Amino acid sequence: MPAREPENGAAHPTIDGRPVVGWREWLALPGLGIRRVKAKIDTGARSSALHAFAFERFRAQGTDRVRFQTVTRRAPSSPVIHCEADLLDIRTIRSSNGAIEDRYVVSTPCLLAGQEWPIELTLSNRRAMKFRMLLGREALRRRFLVDPGRSFLDPTHRPRPRSKGPLAEAPDTPNR
Repeated sequence: MPAREPENGAAHPTIDGRPVVGWREWLALPGLGIRRVKAKIDTGARSSALHAFAFERFRAQGTDRVRFQTVTRRAPSSPVIHCEADLLDIRTIRSSNGAIEDRYVVSTPCLLAGQEWPIELTLSNRRAMKFRMLLGREALRRRFLVDPGRSFLDPTHRPRPRSKGPLAEAPDTPNR
């Protein structure tokens, strides 16, 4: 069944009432102060992962917590975002290249396609990866359908178009 295109102001296509997302999407992690991050929607990965570094594990009011830093883009000028969250667990994860590492696990709200729900994130240095975040199948389960041939179906968190200089503001003029 083909995806229905947006109707009546809907932000994205749906199938049988479930939002369709592409193989990559912009999403937000408001609990971590991340307004927008480009994520690979990865049904092959069980867990979700976020690029993180400069970890500091500590205890506050009887709860284990972790502070860390992240950048949401690969550009060298990307601002560093300082995050803090309750530490749920430390898990041994096997990455797609077969490397095994222990990772901090946190829970945070995720906002995509008009839905907000809690997800678990493993924190890992993804500096060498194209995407700073993976949204794995546990976070997707029974919530979305994935169209692997499309991208950025949810317009909510898209970056604003970049200006192309002073001429970008000029009104359209016929070619002479």
